[in-house]
Amino acid sequence: MKKFFKHIYLQKRFFIAISIIVFGFLLSYMVEDIFGAVKLLFYVFSLLLIVDVLLLFASKGKLEGQRVLPDKLSNGDENLILLELTNSYLFKVSVKIIDEIPFQFQKRDFGLTSKIKSGGSKSYEYILRPTERGVYSFGSLNLYASSPIGFLAKKNAFNINQEVPVYPSFLQLQKYDLIAFTNRLHEFGLKKIRRIGHTMEFEQIKEYVQGDDIRNINWKATAKRNQLMVNQYQDEKSQPIYAVIDKGRVMKMPFNGLSLLDYAINATLVISSIALKKQDKAGMFSFSDKIENRVVAERRSSQMHLILETLYNLGTDFIESDFSRLYVDVKRNLNQRSLLLLYTNFETLDALHRQLPYLQALAKIHLLVVIFFENTELNSFAEKKAETVQQIFEQTIAEKFIYEKKLIVNELRKYGIQTILTKPENLTINTINKYLEIKARGLL
Repeated sequence: MKKFFKHIYLQKRFFIAISIIVFGFLLSYMVEDIFGAVKLLFYVFSLLLIVDVLLLFASKGKLEGQRVLPDKLSNGDENLILLELTNSYLFKVSVKIIDEIPFQFQKRDFGLTSKIKSGGSKSYEYILRPTERGVYSFGSLNLYASSPIGFLAKKNAFNINQEVPVYPSFLQLQKYDLIAFTNRLHEFGLKKIRRIGHTMEFEQIKEYVQGDDIRNINWKATAKRNQLMVNQYQDEKSQPIYAVIDKGRVMKMPFNGLSLLDYAINATLVISSIALKKQDKAGMFSFSDKIENRVVAERRSSQMHLILETLYNLGTDFIESDFSRLYVDVKRNLNQRSLLLLYTNFETLDALHRQLPYLQALAKIHLLVVIFFENTELNSFAEKKAETVQQIFEQTIAEKFIYEKKLIVNELRKYGIQTILTKPENLTINTINKYLEIKARGLL
């Protein structure tokens, strides 16, 4: 009996009917003529209540549901969750759906209502946008089924305690792969870079044909063969491309729900895929007080999976980043000249000057690109119209910090260090553009 009552939930219609009957009995003390009608109403209500119980609990039919989750969710993106419901009752049911979504979303008012005809099925979709990597636990999918009478609802719970991991933004990766395949890169902010000079490596000597670049004529081979011979080149390949991610406390700052670290992780996933498609070697490592999460730059087929799994487990450790250790480790372990895409953040010139000697030393042995972030919230604040003296003072301070970011860019470029200052949401696009520019100019 206890188990039976555990699945019964009283509906709004039940309380309305009870309220009317109670009010009727109270009123009948003053107007005796209505007592018989109220009593009849009570009997009809009791009969309907019994029928409602029999329909929901004694009939052979039932309401079934299923939550369909993807193998993994994409961090920072809108992920589709599918609910599938089937009604095998002999009557049309009204359904209230309450899905216990993971606590990370802090959403406690989730609910859907619908009606499903006898023998029918329906599907429902809703969107979740996670902002943290890790394992997300779903609770029960709770379905409250009501008959056409609607006094009671029978609770059914399905898919109890499902778990799904949230990985770096593989949806963003798929998007860039798709637009590259359809040759629509310019629509998403990617620039067409004109190739400058010979960013090529020698492949073979072949006979000259019309259309070959006469600057590539090999005069020694021409003299030996007594016919024009040219050097054939191909794009330089297999150059090491490393994403270097600062996971110190400066990367914990949040924008639009995601930390700077997560923006860097998502961009790393995309740029690694593009580098591999460009026949380069893709690798990565992170640092704070020590070097961790190292993936050596390779072109093997499993490289993207290895990078994805490494990025999934990468987290901020709230420690002051040690750029001197970064320099020592890079000098010891990277023997081939590489492109280093360094994701970090500097808020002041003083912060840059403390690390500048190590950045200069890195730039002497590798092609270093320092990537850091605009404070978009400061930008928005500075653009608002000031109405009080206090607001004018605060906006002046904000503009000082914005200007200091530009000074940081100039300071880095003064020492020949490639730089990207970007809004967090434009990080991936700007990183890809810089990589393509470096390839086109033959800087590596």
